[in-house]
Amino acid sequence: MASIFTEKVFSRKWFIDYSFIILGSFILAVGFVFFITPHRIVPGGVYGIAIVVHYLTVGVFSFWPDGIPIGLFGLVLNIPLTIAGIKILGPKFGVKTIIGFVLSSVFIDGITMMRADGDLALVDDILLSCVFGGVLIGFGLGLIFKSRATSGGSDIIAMIIAKYTKMQLGKLMIYVDSTIVLLGLFAFRDWAIPLYSWVVIYITGRAIDITLEGADYNKALIIISKKHEDIKQKLLYELERGGTYLKGEGMFTGEKKEIIYTVVSRREVAILQEYISKIDPDAFITVMDTKEILGEGFQSLHSKVNEQ
Repeated sequence: MASIFTEKVFSRKWFIDYSFIILGSFILAVGFVFFITPHRIVPGGVYGIAIVVHYLTVGVFSFWPDGIPIGLFGLVLNIPLTIAGIKILGPKFGVKTIIGFVLSSVFIDGITMMRADGDLALVDDILLSCVFGGVLIGFGLGLIFKSRATSGGSDIIAMIIAKYTKMQLGKLMIYVDSTIVLLGLFAFRDWAIPLYSWVVIYITGRAIDITLEGADYNKALIIISKKHEDIKQKLLYELERGGTYLKGEGMFTGEKKEIIYTVVSRREVAILQEYISKIDPDAFITVMDTKEILGEGFQSLHSKVNEQ
């Protein structure tokens, strides 16, 4: 177990990682306490299960008249899952995970106790609560994931599956947590709860992906045109963008073609399309969304690697 502590303490990377964990745990807790829990929404994970148990145990225990605390119950569920995470994902992951789910649980129960209005929702509109709650939870989880940690629970299950399947973490969260949503339906016997819960899960998944991978609005273009030299000049000297020539050949005609591959902003796509339509209406253009662009003119590959 000595290898658990091999990470250099008080290094820049250490401070960044644990700052992400603390901030992410707090933001996640705010999302639950102010937007999700008051409406009995069950957005998967151990905290989704804890929300169900919390409301079902109201008035059952004299020492917990308002129900078993959500953070405390989540903490109890996280222990066996974390042991599995340490064995499969490594000891360093385990230490950060322990800190992540302990802080999340403490923040959830701590903020709840400090609220004068108890479990009352910040806003009465359930859909609005789903949107803001999902964004906050997703952003908080994304920050925690950036440090290669998790808040525990189904996050660990999703990360284990992602390790072996290479599937997007956000999508895996949706698959794993959707099964837990049905618990809310059986417990509260209200079809609105799972429907709202799936809205939260989807928004949370998208917020996680954006936090981890960035909201990149650049577009990749593949342009086939007889006026490729004019388009090249437009790219280089007016839009100040680079590009690459690819050698191509028409499948039917066998004609040799110069194909331009370039990456531009969303605004520049419209400018380029208008220009090409004037000089070569028969041009063939493919516009593709990009998830992340690394290299000269965009985010440095070196800085990206050092962030991880």
